[in-house]
Amino acid sequence: MIFEKIHTVPTSEELINKAFKRASRTMSGKTITGKDSRLSANESMLLTAANIFTDNLANVVRRFPSFGNLSPFYYELTDILVGVEELKMALGSLDWASRKIHEVGREYVGKMRKADNPDSVRKEAFGRIASIIKSIDKDLIFLNKARNILRKLPEVGEEPTIIVAGYPNVGKSSFVSKITGASPEVAPYPFTTKGVTIGHFYRDNVRYQVMDTPGLLDRPMSERNDIELQAITAINHLDAALLLIMDPSESCGYEIQDQKNLLEEIKEHFDMPILVVSNKADRPEFKKLGDVEMNISTITGEGIEEVIEKLIEMIPEPKVVVEEADTFPEPEQDPGYQ
Repeated sequence: MIFEKIHTVPTSEELINKAFKRASRTMSGKTITGKDSRLSANESMLLTAANIFTDNLANVVRRFPSFGNLSPFYYELTDILVGVEELKMALGSLDWASRKIHEVGREYVGKMRKADNPDSVRKEAFGRIASIIKSIDKDLIFLNKARNILRKLPEVGEEPTIIVAGYPNVGKSSFVSKITGASPEVAPYPFTTKGVTIGHFYRDNVRYQVMDTPGLLDRPMSERNDIELQAITAINHLDAALLLIMDPSESCGYEIQDQKNLLEEIKEHFDMPILVVSNKADRPEFKKLGDVEMNISTITGEGIEEVIEKLIEMIPEPKVVVEEADTFPEPEQDPGYQ
C-alpha cells in the first residue's frame, strides 16, 4: 500500500528533544582542556543537532508519495480527505526548514571559529534552529494527522476492475464471493461504514479486481453528502466496468421502481460501461425485466460465467497518466527566529 511507508511524523518538541539530547551526548566522556578542544566540541554538537533535524525533516518529505505518481483514484481520495494543496504546502514548509537549518549550521560553524567563546555561539545557533522548528509545528501536526487518515485507505490496485452496485441484499456480496472463489478482503474505506469489499480472479493470466462499496453505491444519490459524491468521482477514475445487480423478486426489501431509479442515477454519475443484471433467477417470484440485459442466480451459478465474460469485454483500456514532478510551495515569508 502506497501510504504504509509513511512513519509517524514527530512534533517540533519531539524533534528538538531528540536532536539536542543527541548533540549533548557528543560531549559526554570528553575532556576539554583548551580553546581548540572547546571549539571542536561545540562544532560537533552543532553539526550533530543540525544533521538530525535536516535528516528527520527530509525523511518525512521523502516518505510521502510523489503526487505526480499517484493514480487519479488515490489523488482524488487524498484531495478529498486531507487536501493535496495543503499537503504540498506543509511538505514545502518542512523542505524549507530542512534547508534553512543546514544553512544556519554552516553559518554558525564559521562564527564559532572566529569567536572567543564558542559556547555562546553554539547556544545562539541552537536558539535559531529551535525557532525554525517551532515555526513548522502546525505543519508537522497536520502531516501526522494526514498520515493517519491516508494509511486507512483501501488497497485498490491499478488493474482491470469490476465495480458492483445495487441496493442492499440484492446479492452483491454473493456475486463477489462466487467469482473470486473465496471470501473477499474487507478493507477500511473513509466513506462507508462497512468497508469496501475487494476480491480478485484471473482470466488468461490477467488479474481482475472486483470491488463492492457498501454504503456508497447502494442508495439514491440524493441521500449522499458532498464527500460521498466526491468519493464516487474518485471511483470514476478506475479503469472499470460497473455491474448493477437488481432483484426483481423484491425479496431484498426494495421495490423494482426504486432499483430502476438507482440505475438512472448511477448512469448520470458514472462515466464508464454499465451492465445491468437481475439476480435470484432461482426464486419462484422472479420476474424477467425488459430493460435488464442478463439474468443470474448467485445460488445456482446460472448466468455467472456469461456475466463475467461480458464484463471483461466492457472494461476500458487503461488510461494514460502523464506524471508531473512534485512542487512544494515555499512559505510566503521566512518565519522569525529571534
